[in-house]
Amino acid sequence: MAVAGAYTPARMSGATERSRPRGLRERVPLAPLTTIGIGGPARWFVEASTAEDVEQVLTWAADEGQPTFVLGGGSNLLIADAGFPGLVLRVALRGVEEESAGDAVILRAAAGEPWDALVERTVAARLGGFECLSGIPGCAGATPIQNVGAYGQEVAETIVEVDALSRCGAGPRRFTAEECGFAYRDSVWKREERDRWVITAVAFRLRREAPPALRYAELVRHLEAAGGEADLARVREVVLALRRRKGMVLDPNDEDTRSDGSFFMNPVVPAAALDGLLERVAARGVAPESLPRYPAGEATKLSAAWLIEQAGFHKGHTHGNVGISSKHALAIVNRGGGTAREVVELVREIRARVEEAFGVLLVPEPNFIGFAADPLAAAG
Repeated sequence: MAVAGAYTPARMSGATERSRPRGLRERVPLAPLTTIGIGGPARWFVEASTAEDVEQVLTWAADEGQPTFVLGGGSNLLIADAGFPGLVLRVALRGVEEESAGDAVILRAAAGEPWDALVERTVAARLGGFECLSGIPGCAGATPIQNVGAYGQEVAETIVEVDALSRCGAGPRRFTAEECGFAYRDSVWKREERDRWVITAVAFRLRREAPPALRYAELVRHLEAAGGEADLARVREVVLALRRRKGMVLDPNDEDTRSDGSFFMNPVVPAAALDGLLERVAARGVAPESLPRYPAGEATKLSAAWLIEQAGFHKGHTHGNVGISSKHALAIVNRGGGTAREVVELVREIRARVEEAFGVLLVPEPNFIGFAADPLAAAG
């Protein structure tokens, strides 16, 4: 696993005081800027509200040889207890533009636009494409990186292009959807283009008066039980209810929402490995047919939550000041005063026991920021 934020620009020149970016601050606490509420301070911190500000900040970081981490909505990451030793750039670019395209609308959102507010806006306008992605924290600019998805829908289905600025002086670039290299919870920005760009805007193609995406069995069951018309607004309402039930909608009064959401990706195993996995399940005295599994091309996608619980970790499990959500086995929560060290210890233990029991190595979703090396390396 790569450790995010490890990239250091090559240029160094000793910038003058006058060249410092506007609003540059030192030793800024990062924990309050994250959804899990964990992490030490940034050595340097600046919030950029325009593309020009972003470019100036990147130039300064390159001149000073400062490693740079780009912060959006603060979800899907774990910051080290020592913090980040370089520059944290918080992208606060705002603005939404719409362009008609026949039976569709091209919606171009600046990177700092809050994601769920954007979903709410499009559903109210009866534009289909985001409805199942309701309640997800963070900003629009982060969605292509992770290829954010939920309840059978992914942003890759609607992304037309992504605008980005080079971190190493190469200027702006517009990525086409094909160039984004989307895969399950993956994109080029997590692979070959990692730590090389700052996303400034994302363009999406949404369909007018589109029927909702009803591909996820749990969502369909709840819609049928609720009755009524399954339009975009109704789907958003049910998705938000399901996410709240699992502690996946931010609520300051609910400690189960003080998390990074789902900490592990659902593993995908090749067909050749499935029989061996089912034998391991049966050897534990569990009916193999109870293992949730879903087609994924020629492979099979498994439920990480099921594997975790079957490996002996119950909802509400605690480890120091952190633990597993009492609502969902995939969420690791900060119960108050939690540390990155405690989270890493718990993640290592979960991964080791799941691998020992089922031969499956769980892959974390969040980025690990400010760690000198992969904090999970000891877990194999």
